[in-house]
Amino acid sequence: MPLEPSSQLLQFVKQRGTQLRAADALPASLEEWGERKQELRKQLLKSWGGFPVEPCDLTPKILGELKRDGYRVEKVIFQTRPGVWMTANAYVPEGSGKRPAVLCVHGHWKGAKQDPVVQSRCIGLVKLGFFVLCVDAFGAGERGLSKNLGEYHGEMVAATLLPTGLPLSGLQVYENMRAVDYLLTRPEVDGEKLGITGASGGGNQTMYAGAYEERFKAIVPVCSVGTYQAYLGAACCMCEVVPNAMTYTEEWGLLAMVAPRALMVINATKDAFQFSVGEAQKSVSAAQHVFRLFGKAGNISHDLFESPHDYGKTMRESMYGWMTLHLKGEGQGNPIVEPVIQTEDPEALRCFPGDSRPEDFITLPKFAAEQGQRLVTKWKSEKLAHREHWDATSERLQHAFGFTVLGGWPKRNDAKPAITKSDDGKTTTFVLETEPGIEATAVYHVGTQPERGLAVILCLEGSGPAAETPLVKDLIGQGWSRLHLELRATGKYAVPGDKIGRAPDHNSSEWAMWTGRPLLGSWIWDARRLLDVFFEQQPELLPKSALIGIGPAGIVALGTAQFARKIPTVLVVETLASYVSDAPYMNQWLGLMAPGILRDVGDVSQLAAFVAPRKLIIAGGVSGSSIKLKPEDVETAFAYSRKIYGLLGAESQLKLVAPEDAARSMM
Repeated sequence: MPLEPSSQLLQFVKQRGTQLRAADALPASLEEWGERKQELRKQLLKSWGGFPVEPCDLTPKILGELKRDGYRVEKVIFQTRPGVWMTANAYVPEGSGKRPAVLCVHGHWKGAKQDPVVQSRCIGLVKLGFFVLCVDAFGAGERGLSKNLGEYHGEMVAATLLPTGLPLSGLQVYENMRAVDYLLTRPEVDGEKLGITGASGGGNQTMYAGAYEERFKAIVPVCSVGTYQAYLGAACCMCEVVPNAMTYTEEWGLLAMVAPRALMVINATKDAFQFSVGEAQKSVSAAQHVFRLFGKAGNISHDLFESPHDYGKTMRESMYGWMTLHLKGEGQGNPIVEPVIQTEDPEALRCFPGDSRPEDFITLPKFAAEQGQRLVTKWKSEKLAHREHWDATSERLQHAFGFTVLGGWPKRNDAKPAITKSDDGKTTTFVLETEPGIEATAVYHVGTQPERGLAVILCLEGSGPAAETPLVKDLIGQGWSRLHLELRATGKYAVPGDKIGRAPDHNSSEWAMWTGRPLLGSWIWDARRLLDVFFEQQPELLPKSALIGIGPAGIVALGTAQFARKIPTVLVVETLASYVSDAPYMNQWLGLMAPGILRDVGDVSQLAAFVAPRKLIIAGGVSGSSIKLKPEDVETAFAYSRKIYGLLGAESQLKLVAPEDAARSMM
């Protein structure tokens, strides 16, 4: 029996997460672990969209320095990818000779590398004789959208990356690998003695970079380790999400990849559930097994502190002892008392103080747009000379859409809808269990002139007042019958507290990505199943039906139309015209941003082309930042669709109209 509507999605993803990892077993030998580790590396790299084959020149520049007692702080920038500059501070101890080095990655502190909490560990380490490099993550600190500090690089900022198949978590790993490349250029650094540490989101960076980049010899993630299962039900930053990760591992697998190198996991007793001591112990315990296989049980430690989510003084002192033992070969790994610390004014540490950052500085959405445009250009340049070529191409791309991008389809069940009718017989409600534990609803209203046809309406705000758009009011006035579809995690099924920043479906979309089933695919599945059962009941309505997507739901409508091929007309109204956006998405839904869709299938224009040769009406369009496009810009955005309709001899079946003319165009 399904739960309350608003609880269904969370219970579903938790059950799916448990099922995905139910067969996990610890490796019985080093040989078995070696094979599993190699497969893990392959899967992680796939989730992250791959890394450049050839690294670009670092072209490092020192833009200034601060001289302090016993050390200096350099303001450094270097390229991680062509034209993409990482801002950093190098804390250089006085004296000669090569030193062990530690990469410090910040978490979600507003000041990023400049924040006093982050500065403290850097100063403590440099005063203990370590070379320290502290970097700004892409989209944070000096690398935000604006030139001010304090920006958040999550939600719909990081979401601009997803369609390209390059999630922020993977970009961070690669950039931290480039930071290692930079460290190796420094004459003061002993390249065989490198460590990495960070807390919160920086702890996640530490775990992933430490697992993947084997040049790190000592790894200390702080207030970040738990289990993937515990993420299901929590809110986390987009920088922590590794798409599909739960389909092939749990967090213990990442920790175990560090073996036999040195790993200290630090947790706080007053932290959130996903980083709680109990959840972390599950992962650490499994990783300890692998360390024992190597005969290096002493190289993994789990330190617990009475503390909230932080990287406080006692935590730092434990880290100092661990780094000193494993990078310097000194001591027993016990905590080292922190030297006296005097942090800097954050502004003093900036590579680009005030508004001096170059105007052409590549921000995270600008990078995403460059990558996206490159992919779009590839699709536009594809040669399609005849119908048979398109038939083969569309079959290949639709398969990639369903199985590579959307994670495949669940087993079709034989559930029957629960049907209720209003007293006057003019409204019928269908509630269907589309897969175990998940309901979706269709509400059918008989029009005053039902002979006009049936409008199947998709609106992610639900089927209530929010769906009463000008188009719907026009259709009601014209007498159309209407079928409103209400899908999981939307409308009455919306998850409480789901909205974060610009993303109305932030948490539910992240949970879906973790488990390998982006919400876009689940929305399409729900719509398909509702249409199946409805038209089984009312088959006479199918020939005069139109599938309508309003606003963001237009993407769902285009995706659903690929599989509901007997529906003769598709209409999308003021829908996202392109996934490519050099600004954060606005008034869009995170669930639409299926990882890799631009790379593996194409842009919105490709999705629209799959409707051909049926009637397709595009009523206006908006940019990623929700700016209404001019008619000529809509025409440009859907040029690929226009080409395919022409190739199939169906030019007249594709119409681009103004939003206010949408209802009239269906006549």
